[in-house]
Amino acid sequence: MARTESKMFPLGSTAPNFNLLNTVNGETVSLQDIKSDTATVIMFICNHCPFVKHVDDELIRLANNYQPKGISFIAISSNDVENYPDDSPENMKKTAEELGYPFPYLYDETQEVAKAYDAACTPDFYIFDGDLKCVYRGQLDDSRPGNEKPVTGESIRAALDALLHNEPVSDVQKPSLGCNIKWK
Repeated sequence: MARTESKMFPLGSTAPNFNLLNTVNGETVSLQDIKSDTATVIMFICNHCPFVKHVDDELIRLANNYQPKGISFIAISSNDVENYPDDSPENMKKTAEELGYPFPYLYDETQEVAKAYDAACTPDFYIFDGDLKCVYRGQLDDSRPGNEKPVTGESIRAALDALLHNEPVSDVQKPSLGCNIKWK
C-alpha cells in the first residue's frame, strides 16, 4: 500500500467553502450549513483505504464524544470512482449506514474541494475554530496499520480539548499518513 503524507495546510488559513452531496441523505450541503461555532473537523476519507479502515471505529468514537460538546464532524471522499468503484456515492452511503457514521459523508465528485484543502491522503484531518481558521492539520494519532500502536485519536483529541478549554492548540503537529487521494 502506498504511503502518502499530508501536505500540512497552513495554520490560520480559512476553510474553503463547498457545496457537496451528502451521500447518506441525498441532499447538497455547504460548509456553512454544517459547520460549528465551536470547532469543525473535516476528514478526507474513503471506503477502500486500509489506513481509513484502521481508524474507522475511532472516527465514530471521536464524533460521538465531541459532537455533544458542539463540535461538527464532516467526512469527504474525493477519490476517482471510475477507477475505484468501492468509493462511489452508493457505496459511501452503504459504508456510512453499515458503520453508523454519526457525521455526513460527502462526495467531492470534481475533486475541487480536495484541491482547495490541499488534501493528499486518506485519512487527512483538519480542525477549524469557530471562525473557520485552521488550528490543526495532520494525523489522528501515531497508529498505522501494522505498527501495533493503539488507535486512540490522541492528536485530534488534544487539539479539540484545547479548543474547548479556550487554550491554544499546539503547533507541533505531525502529518497524517495514508493512501494517496485517487486523482482523475
